[in-house]
Amino acid sequence: MSTNAPTIAVVTIVHGRHAHLDRQLHGLARQTKSVDLHVVVAMDDPEVEQVVASRPAARRTRVVDVARRGPQLPLAAARNRGVEVALAAGADRLVLLDVDCIPSPGLVERYADALATQSGPQLPQSDPWAPLVWCGEVAYLPPAPGGRDYLELDLDTLADPHPARPVLRPDEVRAGTDLNLFWSLSFALTARSWAAIGGFDETYVGYGGEDTDFAQRLRVAGGGLRWIGGARAHHQHHPTSSPPVAHLHDVVENANRFAQRWGWWPMEGWLDAFAELGLARRRPGGAWEVTAGADEDTRPRA
Repeated sequence: MSTNAPTIAVVTIVHGRHAHLDRQLHGLARQTKSVDLHVVVAMDDPEVEQVVASRPAARRTRVVDVARRGPQLPLAAARNRGVEVALAAGADRLVLLDVDCIPSPGLVERYADALATQSGPQLPQSDPWAPLVWCGEVAYLPPAPGGRDYLELDLDTLADPHPARPVLRPDEVRAGTDLNLFWSLSFALTARSWAAIGGFDETYVGYGGEDTDFAQRLRVAGGGLRWIGGARAHHQHHPTSSPPVAHLHDVVENANRFAQRWGWWPMEGWLDAFAELGLARRRPGGAWEVTAGADEDTRPRA
């Protein structure tokens, strides 16, 4: 890694989904601007090392192991650990990219340019020291048709933008007015902004809540959100359920933690759906709880 210029690192956390990771590595190897370091945080997954080693750009990639906490994956802690490794290696610009995301060829360059100018000419920042988080578009892929691999296809044509988030021109930057639309699938920030926010809260374990909490930490730090065009990531298809019953316990526990801290409820749609299914209930005037009759098989397994 060069010590003569600002350096940019990508951080990815992973457990399973090795084919998704392989395609992401393929995408990162074809960027118009190469990353100086790719930190892959393997959460209780010793096979990740082999997946990374199979790619030509493995010399730019460092695999870090993080242990699982019981049946739950330590998503927040893993992201913090990945950033910690990147910062120790000299990175001052950070891109966090979900393992399901294949980066478009210009993603790293677009993020890097935005971070180099920080506010950009279109959106001057009243406080140059306030933290900023930049979010590129994430477009969702259907199952690859005809049994073909995503890497054989035109992903821009195949993918659909998320309906609740802006679709921007490649050169456009837009101020985010709703911090709760932040998500950790694809975002970038400087090392200074990361320090001001304080990273992710590691008391959130498992699925749900940590992104919304991060947005609140950004707000308290006086920061802002920027939507940026030209940094598209393609989200690979995988089976999902709504509400996410497999993460019932995580969602309930993390929602209670969030409400106790911030005074309002995140993930209300999921909580209400769990209640309709008889899986969770709200105590009178108090916290949510998993019902005694909820199937314990909803807990994720090691």
